[in-house]
Amino acid sequence: MSNSSTLLLCIDLQPGFLKAIPARTEVLKRASFAIEAARGLGLPLLFTEQVPAKLGGTAPELLALAGDAVALDKDSFSALADDKIAEHIASLGVEHLLICGIETPVCVYQTSLDARRLDYQVTLLTDAVGARRPDDANAVRAELIRAGCHALPSESVFYALLHDARHPFFRAYTTLVKKYG
Repeated sequence: MSNSSTLLLCIDLQPGFLKAIPARTEVLKRASFAIEAARGLGLPLLFTEQVPAKLGGTAPELLALAGDAVALDKDSFSALADDKIAEHIASLGVEHLLICGIETPVCVYQTSLDARRLDYQVTLLTDAVGARRPDDANAVRAELIRAGCHALPSESVFYALLHDARHPFFRAYTTLVKKYG
């Protein structure tokens, strides 16, 4: 996993959807951690928003952490079924998608499968994805692993991107780890 070829894809973290997720507070906290860690490492970020004209945009507290990250609307469940999103990701030249967001059995699932079909490496940030029904999410996660996706907690993924304690972002990263517990 290389920093220059990795994108954090934040799927549909919209308040209207989040309110239906039992673990919404934890998902928001871990997505916030992932966003701050990705920014610190210089990774590109992309937010998707499911029909924002009807359902509202991304949670403002997440956008506030994301700097100038782009938010693109979609009406398909898979982010990669939307041409402008697929083209945006392709234009960045990334090979690896780190995925956080909701909902695991629908948009996260379909986006991950499409990403694998397009030969992207995919890592689900297991502590930063959510679902209305945890049992459904567990079944989907197992299927995505069989399809070649990785499923790891955010801290493990970002420590892997740091490689070692000599990385210039290491101290700031350990502060984030403590901040988000």
